[in-house]
Amino acid sequence: TWMRSRSRTAAAAAKKYHPIAGTVLNQLLNFGRLHHYMTDLAGKHGTYRLLGPFWSEVYTSDPANVEYMLKINFENYGTGQYNNSLLKDLFGDGIFAVDGDKWRQQRKVSSYEFSTKVLRDFSSVVFRRNAAKLANTLSEAASTNQIVDMQDLFMKSTLDSIFKVAFGVELDSMCGTNEEGAEFSRAFDDASAMTLWRYVDISWEIKKFLNIGSEAALKKNIRIIDNFVYKLIRRKIEQMHNATNDPSMKKENTLSRFFQVTETDQTYLRDIILNFIIAGKDTTAATLSWFSYMLCKHPTIQEKVAREDVKICFSDDVFLDGFSVRKGELVSFQPYAMGRMKFIWGDDAEDFRPERWLDSNGVFQPESPF
Repeated sequence: TWMRSRSRTAAAAAKKYHPIAGTVLNQLLNFGRLHHYMTDLAGKHGTYRLLGPFWSEVYTSDPANVEYMLKINFENYGTGQYNNSLLKDLFGDGIFAVDGDKWRQQRKVSSYEFSTKVLRDFSSVVFRRNAAKLANTLSEAASTNQIVDMQDLFMKSTLDSIFKVAFGVELDSMCGTNEEGAEFSRAFDDASAMTLWRYVDISWEIKKFLNIGSEAALKKNIRIIDNFVYKLIRRKIEQMHNATNDPSMKKENTLSRFFQVTETDQTYLRDIILNFIIAGKDTTAATLSWFSYMLCKHPTIQEKVAREDVKICFSDDVFLDGFSVRKGELVSFQPYAMGRMKFIWGDDAEDFRPERWLDSNGVFQPESPF
């Protein structure tokens, strides 16, 4: 018994954990510059921990650790109960808020549907049409010297695209011809921001119970979202029942395939829809916003372009860097910080130099996808 006890003690002592860089309170204090704050910490530590009242969080900018989480030991890292509690009110049992069978089912259906040639061809038409709308809006603004919010336009354009491609609905939030769609768009943006705020607001559960402050506003926005989405679901059910012999109805959008999986559970369909929206809208719009911003900051690169045309750890584990991760810890990788790490890209990591990915002949040289 003594030997086994000493062995366990030695094993526990042998584990080493990433350095503690602060607390979640520091995230709250730096919320207005959160990406820069987290990048500063990543520059000092690479991978580090932040302490919460009853938990700890691990953040990494090491590509080897990211590959380990997303590929090598994928089954050990997932959403977990903590993330689910924060996300469930808005995203329900959608792919970003669940693990296990529901995650696999949604992943399987969506990956199959988005890999089909029919959908690729259809989405290309939709994206080009909405890009033309966006270009026309910018052209009109330029001709009248009007200031525009580029990120807002990108958000609306990508939202319109994902609604048409995935659900067969012409939302037209960019041009504002659909007032109901515009109201949904505003409510979804506000609800997403309030859900994100929960990660640094340690009193959100109290505010939810009392129905005050940001939680009262979140509840109101979710009510608007639900009214719009459930109306969409009922309309889609009616269309499918009235056109069972029309094959184009089944191939027009991704939602049709999920109806084949679970037509009766409208709450689950609602969750799937909202998760698809967040996947197709914010990521693309944020990328386009940063791309435009960097081109404006670097006109020489702009000219060249013009000429060209939280995971949760499910069991104790050890990262490839040799440091341990405890069961139940939040583990996140930081794309924003990783794009600025000198140990990954060299001393000029923060210089906007896209030619770093081209060889002497101008051929693209891919880096690790992680």
